[in-house]
Amino acid sequence: MLRVAVLHPDDADGRQLTQQLQRIGCQVQAFWPPVPTLPEGTDVVFLAVQPEITQLEFEWSKSENAPTCIAVVTYENPTIVETVLRLKAKAVLPAPVRSFGLLSALVIARTVNSEIQSQSRRVRKLESKLAGARQIVEAKNILMRTRNVSEGQAYDLIRDQAMSKRVTTEDIAGAIINANEILSMGVVSAVPKGEDLP
Repeated sequence: MLRVAVLHPDDADGRQLTQQLQRIGCQVQAFWPPVPTLPEGTDVVFLAVQPEITQLEFEWSKSENAPTCIAVVTYENPTIVETVLRLKAKAVLPAPVRSFGLLSALVIARTVNSEIQSQSRRVRKLESKLAGARQIVEAKNILMRTRNVSEGQAYDLIRDQAMSKRVTTEDIAGAIINANEILSMGVVSAVPKGEDLP
């Protein structure tokens, strides 16, 4: 069952929206004025975008796993449209609210939100993988320089350490880079002022 927060004045539109959502099987909680914190586990938010809320910040809309936001709009002007975009609304429901179109808006918005969050997770995973690959390259270069070994041997050293310590090769690469930075700092601090490293 979808858990829905309706942030809408308690007027005809707000009651119509709440009733229609309940009819299609949603668990609905209504609030006005908008609450700063949503009930735990909220899946969808219907938010009446009205002039008095355009300056408010909704932290829940910025979270990594933000609930699907559907804006309920009575009229359009640049400020209202800007607020809808800032809220990252995945659909817009025109007021006065009608039963027709509500289910479609809900399903489409949920699908779009799910796809965006899935893509964001994939991007973060790829960025992490790329950062890890860069660390391994840097760690291999350090080992090649300090141990006078080939690139293949350097990677084998990293991999063997990772296996023996039961951590990832990225973890070992990070440790090598950190150790190298610390040792480099120690060498630099040991050189008297006015002298250069050989």
